[in-house]
Amino acid sequence: MVPNPKTKLPYQSFFASWNTARKQAGLGEVRIHDLRHSFASFLVNSGRSIYEVQRLLGHTQLKTTQRYSHLSPETLLNAVDSVANAAGLSAVV
Repeated sequence: MVPNPKTKLPYQSFFASWNTARKQAGLGEVRIHDLRHSFASFLVNSGRSIYEVQRLLGHTQLKTTQRYSHLSPETLLNAVDSVANAAGLSAVV
């Protein structure tokens, strides 16, 4: 939780602040939870391991992290290309 700078206690809710910031940024109906999915997906698609993402998100179960981390088609194609390159083959387009 994020501490309140005045009371040093955790905020019970920050929805009002988030809602104001979200509207001002033109983010539509984006939720904080959506940002966790995006964060995890950006990490795995940039080459970070699922275990690193698990630790960063604070998940105790790897299965939970897998539900948050969405591999892009480009990332999967790059993985296939790297196998083809290692085998001395050209990837099929």
